[in-house]
Amino acid sequence: MTTTPIVALQKPKDISLDEIEAELRNIWRNQDTGSTAPVATRASTFSLVVYEPEEIQQLLAALGLYSGAIDGMHGSQTRDAIRQAQIKYDLRVTGRVGPRTLERLREEYAKLPPEQRQFTNMDIRGFTLNDAIAAQNPCRVITLSPILGEDTGVTAQVSAYCPVQKRNASNLICCEYITLRGTKAALDRVAELVSSLVIGDLPKFVWWRATPNPEQALFQKLARSSNCIIVDSSFFSDAESELRKMQDLVEDGTFIADLNWHRLAPWQELTAAAFDPPERRESLNDVDQVSIDYEQGNAAQAFMYLGWLAGRLEWQPKSYVKEGGDYDIRKIMFTNPSGREIEAELAAIPVADWGEIVGDLTGLRVTSTNPDANCCTILCSETTGCMRMEAGGGAQSCQVEQVTALSDQKADFMLGQQLQRWGEDVLYEESLAATTQILHLL
Repeated sequence: MTTTPIVALQKPKDISLDEIEAELRNIWRNQDTGSTAPVATRASTFSLVVYEPEEIQQLLAALGLYSGAIDGMHGSQTRDAIRQAQIKYDLRVTGRVGPRTLERLREEYAKLPPEQRQFTNMDIRGFTLNDAIAAQNPCRVITLSPILGEDTGVTAQVSAYCPVQKRNASNLICCEYITLRGTKAALDRVAELVSSLVIGDLPKFVWWRATPNPEQALFQKLARSSNCIIVDSSFFSDAESELRKMQDLVEDGTFIADLNWHRLAPWQELTAAAFDPPERRESLNDVDQVSIDYEQGNAAQAFMYLGWLAGRLEWQPKSYVKEGGDYDIRKIMFTNPSGREIEAELAAIPVADWGEIVGDLTGLRVTSTNPDANCCTILCSETTGCMRMEAGGGAQSCQVEQVTALSDQKADFMLGQQLQRWGEDVLYEESLAATTQILHLL
């Protein structure tokens, strides 16, 4: 697959904070020379503030384990470096950063002498949009990049990039990029400046690529000034805790969009379709057993799917038991409006190599202890099969379907879709509220 050529109206330039808007005006003034060059369209669709993950690539680079660009994108090179670190420091090898891995990397970094706490591979361009988004949407992207080390204030860079489209070579659709770098404390101090850089009369989005921190002054400021906070719960290091934080934000009136929620759409649609026939719809009240399998590492999808199901069927959570074991079994008891008890089981399936999305659903079984109920439904990922869900007999009487994942589940692709449908997602909010009711039993 070829990538779209990119033209820079001006290379990234270091400037002082109070020169940002003046330098952007200068870029466009220099471009508008009246020549026969393509006409560039300046930001006119939305403003996007991107908060980058704070430490991982920087820690790995300082420890000599990573030499790629420090760009916040956790691709194959970053995952390989994490695996190297986990092997080197005798940690569980997953290629993902959990609390223990992060703690150990911080410990090793703290041991380094000051002259070795350096890295020169910062991505000078900052976060850039997926080509497909940038090619259609002249916009402004403000990237906030927390850095490790001494607090010496905030530095700024500005640039403008335009994907070149062959079918319309006479016009360029360009995005303005403003990148601010400093320690976490330094970025907190310039929260008002960040808000002032957002174009006032355009939709305002915040793409919070780190673990959300509602107590952080910068997060609070951006949440108040934006139309929508975009997160991806597959990034969460502690899904149970962070999902509760999302509910608190929703209750405070903040619009939240979780990209991981949209990855559940194929599972939700097939579940609903399985009970569309009238004879099966009547059996929904007989459902009293639910099993949900997900890839070990992040339980966000499993909890959100269960919250969606419980919310749709008006189940009330009553108790929660964490049995643990190889599958980290969790059991939640509900009652339905008729007083029937339902047992839901969540199982974290060990995988040899985590994919792009940690915690993807792999299998689902909805059934009843009533042998006459026509409700048994098995859904399974097309990549993992149905073996575990079909075990134990009785599967021949079940409706079995394979779930095809969305064509592209990567965060940057799904971000583009989210930027087109911003606003309140009532179904997500209702399902998150039901999920939070479950998590409050912990």
